[in-house]
Amino acid sequence: MSESENTPSSSSDWASPGAGITGGYDGDSESLRILIVFFAGLAMYNAVELIAIIFLSFKRFRGLYFWSLLLSGLGIIPYALGFLLKFMMVTTGDSRWLAVVLLTIGWYPMITGQALVLWSRLHLILSGERGDRIMKYTKWMIIIDAIILHVPTTVLTFGSNGTPGDPSTDVFVYGYASSKLSYGALRTYVYRYNIMEKIQMCGFFCQEVILSAIYIIETAKILRSSLQPGTRKTMQQLILINAVIIIMDLGLLGLEAASLYILETLTKGVIYSIKLKLEFAILGKLVKFVGGSKSGEEARKASIGFVDTERKSSTMDNDMNINEFVDLARVETDVTHPSLPADSLQPRRKNPRTQGGDFEYDFARFEHLEDVTAFDDTSSSASSSRQVNGRV
Repeated sequence: MSESENTPSSSSDWASPGAGITGGYDGDSESLRILIVFFAGLAMYNAVELIAIIFLSFKRFRGLYFWSLLLSGLGIIPYALGFLLKFMMVTTGDSRWLAVVLLTIGWYPMITGQALVLWSRLHLILSGERGDRIMKYTKWMIIIDAIILHVPTTVLTFGSNGTPGDPSTDVFVYGYASSKLSYGALRTYVYRYNIMEKIQMCGFFCQEVILSAIYIIETAKILRSSLQPGTRKTMQQLILINAVIIIMDLGLLGLEAASLYILETLTKGVIYSIKLKLEFAILGKLVKFVGGSKSGEEARKASIGFVDTERKSSTMDNDMNINEFVDLARVETDVTHPSLPADSLQPRRKNPRTQGGDFEYDFARFEHLEDVTAFDDTSSSASSSRQVNGRV
């Protein structure tokens, strides 16, 4: 029996179950090679574009939302690059570990970082003790999932990419070189990796479904009670985007269930980059909507990075009310306070005796001089006619 027949899966047939777990793709399909380069390049392009948008959009570079969004976007780059090097067999021999390290360190922030992006904005739609409990439970869900799903998968990933009889495999995976990785051990690693890969995919899928379901349920409640068209549009978009996220996760889960490892890992980077861009867009709208609300919840009136939290809420509310019916770009004075006419202001300062009817008459004459004069004439005529009629 040849060594190629002892390998767990043939990498030349990309559609065979588990193909691509060990080594890269050495088949004859040029179309698949083009897809590998295209999907890896598209994922990295989306990540770079998102990172640029983040730095252009945020005013202050701090907060859980900023860092989780940034790290999740950055993680896509080494993840996609690692699989590109692996599948195209650019790194061979001892250098193959570079691809495995890249895809692993990118996989952590890409998956868990995106969950933190959603979690960091839950407080905008949750309130009260129930909201605090949901925030607490979902936080521990993300932490526990990261430990029990990332760590075992990482160990099996390195073991599955070893080469039987290669001392570097034993040194890198086991820490010593006194024994050699056998074909039987490699098959065991690949078999267990196939199982763990499906478990972690299901686990992270359930995690994102739970987070997206919270957004859908809570925004549906706001949607039923809101009468403002702007609010309803934002809430509808939030529900739609979270539904799209669930659908894309279902597509990845279907590829994993079919054991199409190459397609699943290639499309995962693209899908997660699209999901991040969608979440960034809609959560930004949610921040602006909640930041201008009058709900009384301080957590719903500020968002680090988008709204200047140092402004007083009363000033912000006044600006929001004025903006609804006044184009402030066309106004040169302070429209939040009544102003006096320019020609009557200086004389009134010089002559403090100007009070009562004289000031009112000057103020009206500044705006409608002819109407006031006509009004006085009409009033005089009407008064005279009433006196005549009274005498008669």
